[in-house]
Amino acid sequence: MESAKSVFNVTRQGSRCQADIVRYSSLMTAMNSGLAGLAIFCLFCTAATAGSSPAKQVNQIFAPYTGDVPGASVIVIRNGAVVLEKAFGLANLEDRTPATTATNYRLASVSKQFTATAIMMLSDRKLLSYDDPLTKFFSDFPPYGKRITIRHLLTHTSGIPAYEDLILQGTTLPLKDRDVLNLLSRQDHTYFPPGAEYRYSNTGYAHLALIVETISGMRFAQFLRTNIFEPLHMDATVAYEKGISTVARRAFGYTANGKIFAPTDQSLTSSVLGDGGIYSSVEDLYKWDQALYGEKLVRAGSLEEAFTPARLNDGSTIGYGFGWEIGKYRGFLTVRHSGHTVGFSTAIARFPEQRFTVILLVNRGDIDTLQLADRIADMYLF
Repeated sequence: MESAKSVFNVTRQGSRCQADIVRYSSLMTAMNSGLAGLAIFCLFCTAATAGSSPAKQVNQIFAPYTGDVPGASVIVIRNGAVVLEKAFGLANLEDRTPATTATNYRLASVSKQFTATAIMMLSDRKLLSYDDPLTKFFSDFPPYGKRITIRHLLTHTSGIPAYEDLILQGTTLPLKDRDVLNLLSRQDHTYFPPGAEYRYSNTGYAHLALIVETISGMRFAQFLRTNIFEPLHMDATVAYEKGISTVARRAFGYTANGKIFAPTDQSLTSSVLGDGGIYSSVEDLYKWDQALYGEKLVRAGSLEEAFTPARLNDGSTIGYGFGWEIGKYRGFLTVRHSGHTVGFSTAIARFPEQRFTVILLVNRGDIDTLQLADRIADMYLF
């Protein structure tokens, strides 16, 4: 999914501290002890800064999403408790439907963590190995598939070509995962030897969804429903299939064109499920986040591997596990992912050691949701 950025300023409290410097300057002048005066000054500044709550600061961040514009839904979780849950703006401009915390947005690439979990579940059940080659599941796949393993697909190290670049000119019907397989079956090479490099690949995750179907005998969307969404009571979450399923309380996607927001809800890649076809809400994703602290879905060892940076052929590591970006923010371990497609920008940013998570869903394109999530984390963690 295409990446884009948008910068928003967070209002800090320096001006209030400056006011307190003036207000209490006479008191500090009168103090005989410079250290005592400094202590009192710091106490006043701290109190002033704390006067604006994180919730109010979040309102300031999302001011551009308030009113008759595409909106956003956000949830902040600490130690299993919801410390903030809000929605802004509209889920549907044409009908003036307000966004809520139950509004379902297209997750785009945040969907990949569900695809990876489906693969891990099959691994836990001994139905596949991460080292199985692509040709084990698709016998008529070209020979280059013999060198590509499930692990390569999970970690974006397969070198498999981007299907977006292979879509035939004049195509009007949205592609499905099976169409991606057909496109790649006509290729005869990879960008680099599998395992040699990292290159983000939506193609790989479309193939992973088809592997789930091949092994389980179920439609990928049905497998997710039966094995993940229903057990976690994510009742409104769905891998959307036109003509088969519906999306309740759906947000529609938009893209800014100057001061006007144009509808951009679907594209030729919107029906590919494995890389980005899931719809969900911050309320349902709260349940997902909490399940990742235990063994409700997969073994602890499988989760640990998913949250561990993958290793390349030369022994070096990359900042990606199984459907998750692994890194650090201000010294804290982060496990997170963003999603970007026409009309939607999403993010889930987890700080597992602090048991802290920010989930952000927006029904407009071109928003750097991870940057926004980090700014929200700044308010609560630092």
